[in-house]
Amino acid sequence: MAKIITIAHQKGGVGKSTLALNLALCFKDQLSVALVDSDLQGSLYHAREDFPDLEILAAEKVSDIPKLGYDLIIIDTPPYLSNKLTDLFLISDFVLVPTKAGFFDVMAIRATLALIRFAQAKKPALKAGIALNMIKYRSGVTKDVSELLQDMGTPLLKTMIHDRVSITRSAITAGILSGTDLKAKEEFTSLAEEVVDYISA
Repeated sequence: MAKIITIAHQKGGVGKSTLALNLALCFKDQLSVALVDSDLQGSLYHAREDFPDLEILAAEKVSDIPKLGYDLIIIDTPPYLSNKLTDLFLISDFVLVPTKAGFFDVMAIRATLALIRFAQAKKPALKAGIALNMIKYRSGVTKDVSELLQDMGTPLLKTMIHDRVSITRSAITAGILSGTDLKAKEEFTSLAEEVVDYISA
């Protein structure tokens, strides 16, 4: 059975698709990986020809996703709460919730975390973590936001993904791992390792 990581946050603009793409690219040399685009806009699915070495699929029925013959499936979700999210969480092993370090981003995360807890009540093995994403350097708010997030009942991952031009452009430059930004590569590699540790624990 495939391990399934779902990336979700009801708020748009927190970098879900870029995160999903680069995480999938981090794993593809060790595992057979599929990236599933469940957003109706299908921005990742429409970019699939730019990533010939990565399987990028459109989500048809949620119940069909676990039957796909891959070691790892990463699911990108739409930027709003939908009935489909709970169904996606229930087939997942891990839910990654990216957020910026803004106060309103943190407040917006609560509804997504509530859905995760609802799914965990039905599937206790489901794990989840919050990742600070698109973080500005020397941002004074990050420490305050980290403390707020640590009180929300879902683990805050140690790895932060910073706001870098290389990451923003990674969807049109074949991904972070094939680029020259070593710090960006380190951040994504570290995030991938941390997610694996959570799933394996």
